[in-house]
Amino acid sequence: MNLNLTLLGQMLTFVLLVAFTMKYIWPHLMKAIDERQQKIADGLAAADRGKHELELAHHKAAEILRDAKLHAANYIEQANKRAASIVEEAKEHARGETERMLVLARNEIMIERTAAREALRQEIAGIALQSAQKVLGRHIDSAADDKLIEQFIAEVAGD
Repeated sequence: MNLNLTLLGQMLTFVLLVAFTMKYIWPHLMKAIDERQQKIADGLAAADRGKHELELAHHKAAEILRDAKLHAANYIEQANKRAASIVEEAKEHARGETERMLVLARNEIMIERTAAREALRQEIAGIALQSAQKVLGRHIDSAADDKLIEQFIAEVAGD
């Protein structure tokens, strides 16, 4: 009988332990387990949101990079156009300056040529007068000399 009574005492103690555990300890354990499951679910949801946000950030970064490249290409194109424009303006300025210098040089040449012709005429007239004096063997008066020089210049200029 001792064995039965001991077994009965152990069973009663076990039932009391299970009842006490089910009433007082089990709800706290279940609550802790539920809270832990909720935290895990929230963490997984946050990870999914983070992953989605990361994808969006990658797409946005790619879009920003594409826009930046497009803007950079536009700036480079504008700079190239401006450089070509500046070169063209410099060429036009150089052409204008060349034309101006050419006109000045031509005018200077014309003036020098006219001066050289006049000096040559004077010299030829003087030589001709000296030749005429030697041929005639006498000196003609200065009024007559000037008249002859003017006639000779007019004849040479007419040629």
